[in-house]
Amino acid sequence: MPFNIPNLFTWLRIILIPVFVAVFYLSDQSLSPHLKNLISTSVFLLAALTDWLDGYLARKLDQTSAFGAFLDPVADKLMVAAALIILVKLGRADAIISFIIIGREITISALREWMAKVGASKNIAVSMLGKVKTTLQMLAVLLLLFHERILGLDCQTIGAVLLYVAALLTLWSMGYYLMLAMPQLTKPKNPN
Repeated sequence: MPFNIPNLFTWLRIILIPVFVAVFYLSDQSLSPHLKNLISTSVFLLAALTDWLDGYLARKLDQTSAFGAFLDPVADKLMVAAALIILVKLGRADAIISFIIIGREITISALREWMAKVGASKNIAVSMLGKVKTTLQMLAVLLLLFHERILGLDCQTIGAVLLYVAALLTLWSMGYYLMLAMPQLTKPKNPN
């Protein structure tokens, strides 16, 4: 397990998950709802920024590794899943929409693992559609976590709309990845 700067940022994201979740388990007397929203939004934003930063640094410093390639998406999916579960618990996100997003992540992760096993992982590399979906999803989660008005804009409504759009893109991108994998999925099994 190589310890380099990009992997340290990925580990930071994983360490931030219990901090992020713990904020919502503090009583309102310990931490006001406004501060809970502000802190959770800040922690999630920090995690999102380190996600971008670790990928950038891995390429820039030529510190890519198989371990980093494995851990980075795991950290991302854990953070997003934790945020969506918290948002459902708070009544700020729809459970079905959250299930669609989390279910897609599990499905595509399993598909990527299987495609790597059969030597066809390049067939389902991350697409621009997946990047747009991720950007909208992150923005939606940030707005739903903040939950308050900014410059007169209703973060809850805007975040909910963006989350629905992200869910549609989630289904679309899952269909796209499954379509790319279909030749491997329908290939007859080798009788060895």
